Amino acid sequence: MTRAAFCAFPFRRLALAVSFMAAVAAGGAASAASASAPELTEQQRGTAQKVAAAGVPLSELTANAPDSYTVKSGDTLWGISGLFLQRPWRWPELWGMNLEQIHNPHLIFPGQILHLDTSSGRARLLVGKPLIASVVKLSPQVRKAELDTTAIASIPFNLIEPFLNEAVIFEGDSLNGAPRIVATQEGRVLLSRGDTAYVRGDRGRNTVFRIFRQATALRDPATHEVLGYEAPYVGTAELVRRGDAQTDATGKADVVPDTFLVTSIRQEAGIGDRLAPVVPHEFENYAPHAPQGDVAGQIVSIYGDALTAGQNQIVVLNRGAGDGVERGHVLALWHDGRREIDSTDGRRTMMKLPDERHGELFVFRVFSRMSYALIMSVKEPVKVGDRFTKP
Repeated sequence: MTRAAFCAFPFRRLALAVSFMAAVAAGGAASAASASAPELTEQQRGTAQKVAAAGVPLSELTANAPDSYTVKSGDTLWGISGLFLQRPWRWPELWGMNLEQIHNPHLIFPGQILHLDTSSGRARLLVGKPLIASVVKLSPQVRKAELDTTAIASIPFNLIEPFLNEAVIFEGDSLNGAPRIVATQEGRVLLSRGDTAYVRGDRGRNTVFRIFRQATALRDPATHEVLGYEAPYVGTAELVRRGDAQTDATGKADVVPDTFLVTSIRQEAGIGDRLAPVVPHEFENYAPHAPQGDVAGQIVSIYGDALTAGQNQIVVLNRGAGDGVERGHVLALWHDGRREIDSTDGRRTMMKLPDERHGELFVFRVFSRMSYALIMSVKEPVKVGDRFTKP
């Protein structure tokens, strides 16, 4: 089919444009009634209104986008948009494709049919009716298929949910002064779920804690400045009994630690591990979008013990809230061009080949000077020192 014929076909290339936002509530599946949409900036609203009037250029569509798409359970807006748009993070434009029809772009449900009308030479989103089976008479009873009322998520939330409390960057080496495990039940070397740990240190009024191993410094790959401290996550523990003061037979005060129960475990705990209070889960809507200003930096580390990272793994960035980084930012990932000798000029000149863009990052947790990001797509293994920029 020629491009001209394609443009004339009324409901060609459907589906996309669904904005990049869906409700993410506790457990990763929020009902339409409880979902709250992320705030839109004035710039994003302005962009959406302009696109609603003009439509999206056909050049933004992918070459192999299907004619139509039915939203399925388990879909994400990122995945759907990737099927139809070359740059799926451009959700404000997609959200504004039909403002009159899509009053709430953040709630897209399984069963809905997405259409893209290109009859005018510009792309406009049309949402078809949900696939609810009509009443069918099956002797003597009636059956009807119900529409799934759970809005799909903007990104694969299950990939980041475990890290919302486990992946933490500490401002300064604060774990050195945190409560610590000083002894174990019956002198055990390692503790598992259900075991007792004895803890000393100022815990304030907190009773539920995360357990971390010794923190290590994270340094900027370029300046070598310490930007923060990261500690391997071990598990969780709850206070069972306070270490009330006691005295021995001579009247001398004994040091009595608090008694804790290990309630969950990611790796076995032991003496010397540190405790930090559990913070509320940061369940919220994530609206993928490109930074408004220039953002550029490098990968500081790969979460876990791997030397390189691939798709759906977590990396630490050397930019944070102080640098304009926000939750939901989409960043371009670059692979450093290798250095080679030019064997053709007779002088064996050393060259550096151009850097190549090879993936995208999605920022899901932000600290003052650093951030955590999920690798959404990648062509080559990601390593410490690789660059990222505004997409």
